[in-house]
Amino acid sequence: MIVDLAKLEGPNDRFEFSILANDLDLETDNVRLRSDIAVSCEIAKNVSKTDVTGSISVATEIDCTRCLIPIEQLLEFNFEAAYVPSEVLLKESEAELEADDLDVDVLDADELDLREVVREQILLNLPDQIFCREDCKGLCQKCGANLNLIDCSCEETEIDPRWAALKNIK
Repeated sequence: MIVDLAKLEGPNDRFEFSILANDLDLETDNVRLRSDIAVSCEIAKNVSKTDVTGSISVATEIDCTRCLIPIEQLLEFNFEAAYVPSEVLLKESEAELEADDLDVDVLDADELDLREVVREQILLNLPDQIFCREDCKGLCQKCGANLNLIDCSCEETEIDPRWAALKNIK
């Protein structure tokens, strides 16, 4: 959904829409969207900056960080994004950056692609690590077996070649 910022009617315009799960590619293998993405946002356009605030809700399936078993998780979060035209950024290129400036993106045109804003916000709000259970054992480093389901004997039978020389010391 592309919004023409020049045609916004008021100082704050509200948008509520949904994006089909198949229409948004997160470009990540370990996360899959399981429902349409519900978005509610407000765009506030000022002379030198455009602010987008809102909320996103989507059901996802994320692979466990340790054992790769898919886990269903509902992502619901609020977000804030700020955009400035490239001309403003070029004029202020000699200025010193402050901490707030790191949260500002650049607009190349007078249009804002809300689909790309939603994609970016989902990626930023994904958990760093997610586990199927607190005591997940993960995968065997040798054979790849899920250690939550079976007990492989790889560690018992194989000796790490870096330590093999110590075996002969007695």
